[in-house]
Amino acid sequence: MTVYHRYVALGDSQTEGLGDGDDVRGHRGFADRLAEHLARADPGLLYANLAVRGRRAVQVRDEQLPAALALRPDLATVVAGMNDLIRPGFDAAEVAGALEEMFARLTAAGARVVTVTYPDIGRIVPLARRLLPRVLDLNERIRRAAARHDVVVVDTFPLVSVTDARLWSADRLHASPAGHAVIAAALAHALDLPGSDGTWMDPLPPLPAPPVWRAAATELRWFTAFAGPWLGRRLLGRSSGDGRTAKRPALAPVDIRT
Repeated sequence: MTVYHRYVALGDSQTEGLGDGDDVRGHRGFADRLAEHLARADPGLLYANLAVRGRRAVQVRDEQLPAALALRPDLATVVAGMNDLIRPGFDAAEVAGALEEMFARLTAAGARVVTVTYPDIGRIVPLARRLLPRVLDLNERIRRAAARHDVVVVDTFPLVSVTDARLWSADRLHASPAGHAVIAAALAHALDLPGSDGTWMDPLPPLPAPPVWRAAATELRWFTAFAGPWLGRRLLGRSSGDGRTAKRPALAPVDIRT
């Protein structure tokens, strides 16, 4: 069994933990949850989270990779690219290139690196169904880049269970607390950590389909509350991460939550 002592998380809002907490109480998220799992095997674990919401893959590479390397991790998670995928002008080669550079430099420095593929986001946001070719393209590039650098990949795309609405927050861009717990469990399983297993892949009990009118009302509320403001920020050239820095920029011990 491999025991990790220095875990560093790189990424965007998902790694920061949006959808699992708030800006007042703080965000937990899958990376914090994975760190807690790791700390159960090694209470001396040190953990840093460099992720900042709104960051694109190239920004994660440019802003977070140097800091991550300076922390000398023996484990790193790299999850980035969704902010690129949903924007006009998406360049899969550029995104995959930024991810691969992070894979290469972190593994060369001795870190075990874990990443993910993306689910079919059209199952979560019906308006995003046209983005499926982008998802397929990026996922295949991630798999190939990961294979070249012995990076562990959690392949979420084939699993319909990960697009269950209950695993996603109201904005449909970020995992819910239950969703973050599933991602953490998936990463732990991929790393073969003690106490991990494949139950994270199990679907939730089915729910009855809502009436058509209720589904339509839900879509309208979502667009008004979340999609509209997101489009507004894009038109103004703003990002949700403007002025923000990493929530946990230095390695520190982990408080295990129950």
